[in-house]
Amino acid sequence: MRQKLAELRQRLGVIQEYLDPESKTKRLAELDKIVGANDFWEDQNAAKAVMRERTDLAQSLEELDALNRSMEDAEVLLELAVEEDDASLTAEIDQAHDALERQIGRLEAARLLGGPDDHRGAILAINAGAGGADAQDWAQMLTRLYGRYAERQGFQVVELDFQAGDEAGVKSVTMEINGPRAYGLLKGESGVHRLVRISPFDASHRRHTAFASVYVSPQVDDDIEIEVKDADIRIDTYRASGAGGQHVNKTSSAVRITHFPTGVVVQCQNEKSQHRNKDMAMKVLRARLYELEIHKREAEKREVHASHQEIAWGSQIRSYVLAPYRLVKDHRTGVEVGNVDSVLDGQLDDFIQGYLLWRSGQGGAAKAGHD
Repeated sequence: MRQKLAELRQRLGVIQEYLDPESKTKRLAELDKIVGANDFWEDQNAAKAVMRERTDLAQSLEELDALNRSMEDAEVLLELAVEEDDASLTAEIDQAHDALERQIGRLEAARLLGGPDDHRGAILAINAGAGGADAQDWAQMLTRLYGRYAERQGFQVVELDFQAGDEAGVKSVTMEINGPRAYGLLKGESGVHRLVRISPFDASHRRHTAFASVYVSPQVDDDIEIEVKDADIRIDTYRASGAGGQHVNKTSSAVRITHFPTGVVVQCQNEKSQHRNKDMAMKVLRARLYELEIHKREAEKREVHASHQEIAWGSQIRSYVLAPYRLVKDHRTGVEVGNVDSVLDGQLDDFIQGYLLWRSGQGGAAKAGHD
């Protein structure tokens, strides 16, 4: 274990050199002076940009400081176990090591986030595909998976739209995930996800395959100009479905927006106010159009944009096999995890880091064969 902790300490040193906490601390002090100026809020857009930068810097420094403290605690615990020859501390040291390895892995993955939108929050949409009730149940399982991942990261999740399934599960879900680097970390989840298991909806207990698609786009700030012409959209209102009492049955508060030039359709029904639902739907539409514009610009530059194909229906990016064996495998990166339950509970670090390494050309056929 001493060697393992030494290796983690070495990896942490590389991260610290890359993150350069001294420069960040200096910049944070500069921003504090700017924020303290009497005329700071006169230019709202500039002020928001400064506050975003300050928040990102503060969170980065806090994360690094907490990791250093955890590293020191683990090293002290190991020395104590050796000095007192206390084998009862072994399990605690193992847990500390595993937690440190996950935290360091996340920061190492963050080093690979260099895209212009990687720092943004994310809008994540899940849609049930082929497979009937199994697919809708699978879509609900993915909804929980990403909710648990966000919770582990300390992100905030806001549900924008929810379409319940016919028998079980959900037809579609759209959620806003707020947190630093949420889009950068989750962008590799865009694509088709395949589930293989013994169907709980089959009386004969046969094995079924179900599909659900995940689409991740960056949240668009108000200071980014995305023109949406009135003539290019149709706004439909309808009665919200699902729980909600008398309001749901009597008012047409749900909003669906169709963008004719691109064919993009977004909807929101989770707010009681039609006006609020329209605002949220427009936010999702602007995010989708922004993502399309980014793809267009990259295509014009003839850059390879593999994820554009990955999100096409029918080209699965990952398989979750629960029967006859248990394994989750990413077909792009080769990363495999045998602990299916942990993945379904939001442990996506291996897959996210594997994707970022793969996209950067460093990944190869990375594998994480956890039992």
